[in-house]
Amino acid sequence: MIDTKLLLNRTFLRHAEYHALIDSTQTRARKIAEAGEWPLPALIVADSQTAGRGRGSNRWWTGAGSVAFSLLIDPADFGFPRQPIPRLSLAVGVAIIDTVAPRLSEHPLGLHWPNDVYVGSGKLAGILVEVLPGGRHIVGVGLNSNNSLETAPADLQATVATMRDLTGRHHDHTELLLDLMDNLHAAIVQLSEPMESLGERFGLLCRQQGEILTVYQGDQKVTGRCAGVAVDGALLLDTPEGRREIYSGTLRPQPTW
Repeated sequence: MIDTKLLLNRTFLRHAEYHALIDSTQTRARKIAEAGEWPLPALIVADSQTAGRGRGSNRWWTGAGSVAFSLLIDPADFGFPRQPIPRLSLAVGVAIIDTVAPRLSEHPLGLHWPNDVYVGSGKLAGILVEVLPGGRHIVGVGLNSNNSLETAPADLQATVATMRDLTGRHHDHTELLLDLMDNLHAAIVQLSEPMESLGERFGLLCRQQGEILTVYQGDQKVTGRCAGVAVDGALLLDTPEGRREIYSGTLRPQPTW
């Protein structure tokens, strides 16, 4: 159970609701946006989803004990025009790292461009940013907190990680969300400041440095060795033709050049 009243009293949220089980927090956030009945920012958090979504057609595993939420925001509330906010998914990733790092002090955390948080070689959290008609944004996050790899699908067990498995203990979701909402608020505010205030951390936290990556952009693809992430959120790839700056696309790792 999550204490939504405490979240409302101690964070920047103006609406918060908790569901033990829901089809998708993203779907619920869209309904709230369409109805226009609740003040923003609005948080929808769930213990479990039956139709959790990742990027594109991907689905996000929401194992028992994990935390999934969608944060509905109006960019105008933060001084942005109502249009896509560059670097938002990376900024959310930084906020997640700042939240879980004190709880995983002995484990290496980092960003996987464009929208994942990893601990070591395992995916700890996924981020999905959707821009709605009219410009409002839904920030969806799935965080492997109190779930365990024992319940994960067999094909995911080698590629994901959970806080409980790494620490051997339970993590209070209300306290976790209190810290995360504070860090998310700070990260969104920083996006309106000079890029170096937040953007330098993208490169410092990039865990794909030196890997051979392929980015698919429609029918086109770019393959190169990762040179990090620029302050403006671009993935830097050193290709045979020179360095490329990639701002969007579907990423796939490559074992060889």
